[in-house]
Amino acid sequence: MACVTIHHWEPPEAGLAELRRVARGPVVIFTFELDDLPAWQQELLREGLIKERPRFPAIERIASALGGRTRVERIPTPWDCTDGFFEAFWRRPEQLLDPGIRSAQSMWRLLDPGEERTIVERLAAALESGAWDSEHGHLRKQDSFDGALRLVVSQAP
Repeated sequence: MACVTIHHWEPPEAGLAELRRVARGPVVIFTFELDDLPAWQQELLREGLIKERPRFPAIERIASALGGRTRVERIPTPWDCTDGFFEAFWRRPEQLLDPGIRSAQSMWRLLDPGEERTIVERLAAALESGAWDSEHGHLRKQDSFDGALRLVVSQAP
């Protein structure tokens, strides 16, 4: 059984326990360790990440809720990832200026009025001034980024 929505469960541990209860085989959770996002996202999207952190339980909490034998795999994000989660744009920050891209990401709906505008203006200014490329432009040459994506695989006890 695989799951990618634990950040929408309240509390996540209840949903994880139910997954373990009904799963006959392994339970696989695709999640994020937000501290391993690209530095520019941690800096420029900080208001959104403050809202996101409580929604993404630590890997240890996930493993504990699932019980059994658990392994964690790091999943690199390819530069041309077509999924719309915000780390997918680690090499293409301009994409986050697009309201259509942002509308497909739940983080933006968590923001207070004006916070989205503040983040977008901050990112746009960093791109327009060349500050983003000066500090993070090396990312544009990478084929993948070993960042926040994690696959948690739990075998039944």
